[in-house]
Amino acid sequence: MIRSKISAAALGLLLAHSAHAALFDDDEARRRIDQLRSDTDTRLKSLEDAQRAQLQLNNQLDQLRNEVNRLRGQIEQMTNDLDQAQKRQKDFYVDLDGRLRKLEGAVTNLNQASAPVAPQGDPASESRDYGAALDALRAGKYVDAANAFKNFIKTYPKSAFQPSANFWAGSAYFQARDIDSAREYYSRVVTGWPDDAMAPDAMLGLSNTQNEKGDKKAARATLEQLVARYPSSDAAKTAKQRLGKK
Repeated sequence: MIRSKISAAALGLLLAHSAHAALFDDDEARRRIDQLRSDTDTRLKSLEDAQRAQLQLNNQLDQLRNEVNRLRGQIEQMTNDLDQAQKRQKDFYVDLDGRLRKLEGAVTNLNQASAPVAPQGDPASESRDYGAALDALRAGKYVDAANAFKNFIKTYPKSAFQPSANFWAGSAYFQARDIDSAREYYSRVVTGWPDDAMAPDAMLGLSNTQNEKGDKKAARATLEQLVARYPSSDAAKTAKQRLGKK
């Protein structure tokens, strides 16, 4: 009888322990499942954040690529403009040197031939002042040359050198980057002495000033007029090249 009770008691304790163990296992399983869910949510959030960061980075890279392409385009345009400016500068110096050599001979001839005649003051002073202005221009002293030609034009209004003096004044001002003054003197030659040998070159110079001011339409129109008025001139040949004509 006693054994039976002891056995029953032992069986009860065993069942109770098993039930408690089962309950403990369920709680642990839930805790682990909750932890797993939490870890999963955290990882998903991290992944989403990483994807958003990657998307932002891709957008920034696209913007940078577009900016680089834009800058490359600007650099190419600036390089082309610089090449054109250097070419115009080279053409100017080549043309300037040739014309100055011819004019030096003309000044020498004037000194020899016009000394006895004095329609406007002293011819020797006239040729001397004109030659000094040319020397300043050749030496690259553009501001000094511009002032010298300006004074010459004012001092010798009836001089045969007036068309040339106005042209070279325009050239000196252009090289000194006084574009407005250059345009003024070139225009004087074009309108005041249209039949002078300097007129075609003055129109070419006028076109250069318009181009420097950004008025491409006016610059092209001047070149068209130059070709039409003086088709056989050297300036017209240059104008045709700039216009893309043969």
